[in-house]
Amino acid sequence: MHQLPPIQFAPMTSALTSTINDLFFRVANAANPRAVLWQDHAGQWQPLSSDQIYQRVRAVGSRLLEWGVKKGDRVALISENRWEWAVTDFAILAVGAADVPVYPTLTGEQIAVLLTDADCRIAFVSTRAQFDKINAVRSQTPLERIVMMDADALEDAIPYSDLIEGADAVGSKHDPVFDALAHSADPKDLATLIYTSGTTGEPKGVMLTHGNVASNQCHCVGGYEISPSDTCISFLPLSHITARALDYAMYNAGAQVAYCAQFDKLPQAMKEIRPTFFVGVPRVYEKIRQAVEHKSAASPIRKRLLALALKIGAGQSDEVYRGHMPSALGWKLANKLVYSKVQEAFGGRVRYFVSGGAPLGVDTARWFASAGIAVWEGYGLTETSPVIALNNPTAQRMGSVGPLQPNIEIQFASDGELLVRGPIVFQGYWKKPQANAECFSGEGWFHTGDIGHRDADGFLYITDRKKELLKTSGGKLVAPQPIENKLKTNVLIGNAALIGDKHKFISVLISPNFTALDEWARQQGITFASHAELVADSRVHELYRGIVHNINADLANFESLKRFRLVPEEWTQETGELTPSMKLKRRVITERYASIVAEIYADEATSRAE
Repeated sequence: MHQLPPIQFAPMTSALTSTINDLFFRVANAANPRAVLWQDHAGQWQPLSSDQIYQRVRAVGSRLLEWGVKKGDRVALISENRWEWAVTDFAILAVGAADVPVYPTLTGEQIAVLLTDADCRIAFVSTRAQFDKINAVRSQTPLERIVMMDADALEDAIPYSDLIEGADAVGSKHDPVFDALAHSADPKDLATLIYTSGTTGEPKGVMLTHGNVASNQCHCVGGYEISPSDTCISFLPLSHITARALDYAMYNAGAQVAYCAQFDKLPQAMKEIRPTFFVGVPRVYEKIRQAVEHKSAASPIRKRLLALALKIGAGQSDEVYRGHMPSALGWKLANKLVYSKVQEAFGGRVRYFVSGGAPLGVDTARWFASAGIAVWEGYGLTETSPVIALNNPTAQRMGSVGPLQPNIEIQFASDGELLVRGPIVFQGYWKKPQANAECFSGEGWFHTGDIGHRDADGFLYITDRKKELLKTSGGKLVAPQPIENKLKTNVLIGNAALIGDKHKFISVLISPNFTALDEWARQQGITFASHAELVADSRVHELYRGIVHNINADLANFESLKRFRLVPEEWTQETGELTPSMKLKRRVITERYASIVAEIYADEATSRAE
C-alpha cells in the first residue's frame, strides 16, 4: 500500500459538537422564530421557532419513554422530508435510542425486512399511503406501534398530533430532567442505523455513532461561511446521510431549513424560498442543464445566444470556479442576458452550489462554470458520516472532489482503492461480521471500494467504484462513470449504463430523455404509438448513433462504445434502476436487460463490432 504523509487531526474545542444532541440544543437555544419552514396543505410556507422545535422534541421523546424505549433501542422513521422528520430524529436521539431512517419509496416487503433486521418495535410514518404499506406487512415485523404524521384518523395508527398536543403552549421553559437525559449521550452511543441503497448487493445496516456524525459536522463545511441569514431547501431524501448532514450543518450554523416533501415541487420552492445554499445530486444539475438547453433549442435566436454566452463563459470558467466574478465586459453582458436566467432556476440567490452523492462529471462542472455558476463537488460515503473531501471557497480544483477533511487519514491500496481512517468511520455493518471483516484491514483502515488518487496539492480524485470497473476479455479496465456522465450531458439522454465486463468490447444501454425525444420525433414527422415503437425507428437510431460517435471521439479505442441499444423505459427510483441518490443499480439493469445484452454479444467471437 502507498502510505500518504500523515495528516494532523484538528483539535476539538468546546464550541464544537461531540454528539448530535449537542447540535439539538444549539437549535433549541437559538431563539430563532423561523428556524424551520414547512408547507401547509394550501401550499403556504409556515415557520417553526426554536422553542416549538424544542417542546415538540421533548413531547415526542417523553412519549417514547412512556412506551418503554430504552437506550440503544431502534426506532424506524419512514417519511418524506418534513418538519416531523427532524423533530422525530432529535427526539429518538434525545432519549438514547437510535433511529432507522427508511426510504419511503421502498415496498412494504422491502421495509419489513429492514424493520425485522433492526428489531424496530415502533415506526413513524408520514402518510396514509405509508401506513397502509407498513400495516399490510406488520405481522412480518416486530412492530408494536405505528405513529402517523398526517392527520387522518385511523384505528390502528397513533396520530402524531396526539404526541405533541399542548407542546407549543409551554413556551421557552426547558425540562431539566429531559435535558439531563439528552446531555447524557456519549459520543460512542449508536445514533443511527442507515441501510445502504444496495447498488451492488443486499442492503447493509451502517452503524454510525453520535461521535461519528458529530466529528464530521465539526469540519464538513470548513471554508463555507454559513450564518443565520442563510437558507437551504431540504429536498434530498433524509434517509440518505448526505441530506441529513446538510440539515445538521445548517442547524449548527443557526441557518434556516425549508422542507420540500416532493421533488416535483422543488422548482416552485426554489422560486419562493430563494435559498442561499444549494446541495444537489448530479442528476439535479444535469436535469437543470438539459432543461436550459431544451428551452433554448425551441428558438434559433435563443439557441445562438446560449451558445455564444457559453463560449464567452468558457474563457472565464476557471475564474468563476474559483468563486470570483469576472470583470470582462463581454462576460458581464452574457451574465445579464443568459447566466442570470440559469441562476434564476435555483431562485437567483444561491451563494454556494455543492454536488454530492455521486460523481458530477467534469463536463457538467465546466458547463455550469461557463454559465456563471461554480458547482463544487464533494465525496463521501454513508460509512464515513459522510464527508471525506469537499471543494470549498478557499480550496477547489475542478475534476477533483476537493481537499480532505482535516480529521482523517487516507492511503491507497496497490490497486488504487482508497482506504480511510479516523473518527468519521462507522462502527461496522449491523449483524454482518463477514462484511465487517472484508471492509476493514489492520489498524482500522476502512476499504471504501472506490478507486482514486491524490495530487501533489492534496486534492482527491475518485475514478470509479472498484466493483463497477469493467474488464474486457483483453484485460483492459474501463471506468464506466466518466463515460456515462459524458453521455448524459446530451439533452436526448436520460441515463446510460455501460456494459461489457469480460466481453471483447464495451457497449452501452441508453434510456432516452423521452420528453426531448418525443418532441424531436414530432418535429421530424415521426409517428409512434409507444416508446418501444419510437426507439425502434431507424431515424431515432441514427440520431443516437451520432451522439455515441461524438463521445467516442474523445475515448481510447479500448473504452470506446462499439455498440449501443436504446431501451423503451425511463430509469427511475420507482421502477428500480436508480438508488435514491440517483446512482445506477447495475445489477438490476443487467438482469432486466439480459436478453438485450445477450443479443449485443451473440456474435462477439467473430464480430469486429460496429
